Amino acid sequence: MEKSTILAQYMPPEAAPVIAKWIDYFQCEFKISKSRATKLGDYRHPFQKLGHKISVNNNLNRYAFLVTTVHEFAHLLTWNDHKNKVKPHGEEWKRNFKRMMTPFLEQQVFPQELQTVIITYLNNPSASSCTDLRLSRALKQYDFSPDHSRLEELPRNTVFTIKDGRRFKKGDQLRKRFRCECLDNGNIYLFSPLAEVVVSATGT
Repeated sequence: MEKSTILAQYMPPEAAPVIAKWIDYFQCEFKISKSRATKLGDYRHPFQKLGHKISVNNNLNRYAFLVTTVHEFAHLLTWNDHKNKVKPHGEEWKRNFKRMMTPFLEQQVFPQELQTVIITYLNNPSASSCTDLRLSRALKQYDFSPDHSRLEELPRNTVFTIKDGRRFKKGDQLRKRFRCECLDNGNIYLFSPLAEVVVSATGT
C-alpha cells in the first residue's frame, strides 16, 4: 500500500501526498505509534548510521495528527539547517513550522474555524499544541470520545475518574489548572482544564 494511502487514514486525505513526499525527500522513518500519555509525537535526529525518525500517536483526530506531523517535520528541517546549535523550539523552529504549515493552509484542508485558530497560533507557536489552550480546544472539537468529558466542562464538586481508575472531586481553578481532591488517598492534584475524564456514575 502506498504511503499516501496509509497516511490518508490518519489525516485529511488531501494532505497525505505532501507528507508522503516529505518522508521520501528527507529519507525519514515515519512511524504511527500507539497512544503515549506524555507526548503526541516525537522527532529523533540521525545517529550513527540511523536516519531521521518521526513518530505520531495513532489516536489523534485527523487534524491534530496533521498538526503534530508538521510540528515534528519542522524539527527535522531545523536539525538539517542548524544541527543542535539552536533551541529545540526557538525562532528557527518557529519559522520552519510556519513555513511547513503554509501549503496545508493554502489548500484549506482544515475547517475554516480551526484554520483561523491555527493561523493565530502560528504567530508565535509554542513547544506543543497542547500547551496552547485555544488551539488544543479547537482541535479537540474533532475528537470522537463519547464516554469522556473535558474537566473544564464539569461543575464544581463533580466526581470523576481518570484512566488509572482513581476517583477525584473537582475543586476550584488556580490560574490555569483545577485543584482536585483524590478520593482514594485524600491528596490534592492539579489538572489541566482539558484533561479527559469520565464522570462517575454517582454524579456530583
